[in-house]
Amino acid sequence: MCLRERPKGDIMRTIRRPIRTALAVLAVAAVPAGAVAVPALAGTASHATIRTAATTTACPSGWGSLPEAGGRAGMAEGALINVRAGRHACYDRLVVDISDRGMNYSVRYVPAVSMDGSGAPVPLRGGAKLRIIVSPPDYDSGGSGQPTYSPANRRELVNVTGYRTLRQVAHAGTFEGQTTFGVGVRARLPFRTFTLAGPGRGSRLVIDIAHRW
Repeated sequence: MCLRERPKGDIMRTIRRPIRTALAVLAVAAVPAGAVAVPALAGTASHATIRTAATTTACPSGWGSLPEAGGRAGMAEGALINVRAGRHACYDRLVVDISDRGMNYSVRYVPAVSMDGSGAPVPLRGGAKLRIIVSPPDYDSGGSGQPTYSPANRRELVNVTGYRTLRQVAHAGTFEGQTTFGVGVRARLPFRTFTLAGPGRGSRLVIDIAHRW
């Protein structure tokens, strides 16, 4: 049998193919695992994203249900001009607007809220009752005596339908330079109070009542 000798070039190409294949395998093995991009699966989130979402939805803590009061010494200035309410993720908010920066206030849970002056009971919906006393009053104490806040319904100052914590906000009268409000709450839940400056020369009393302990 006669064997044909393969050309030298064919032999060299045959030898180079396994060498190139081996080098390619070694190159892939040398790439660090972290450098390989892996597409994220649809519907999944990274740990960083999960931690951020948890932080964003975390509710404030450290609130209590004991009485809170504040303000500055001396006679309050300006007049009470409005009462507003709003819903937030972790609490319901009540805001009392004052026309000036001078304000004194007291907020506490009570067995019952009474009308200023007469002492008549103020009926309130809910399992607990907050009494808010704010000075200055809701009229011009500078001389004219004209009302500065005249709600259409003194038993329903704001519409709290659908609120998780607030059940009712009622006007309990103005007497001797101060105004009282009764707030019906779902239960005796923790709250916080603070004041804010503005808008303009005005100021605001803010009462946040948590949805749960």
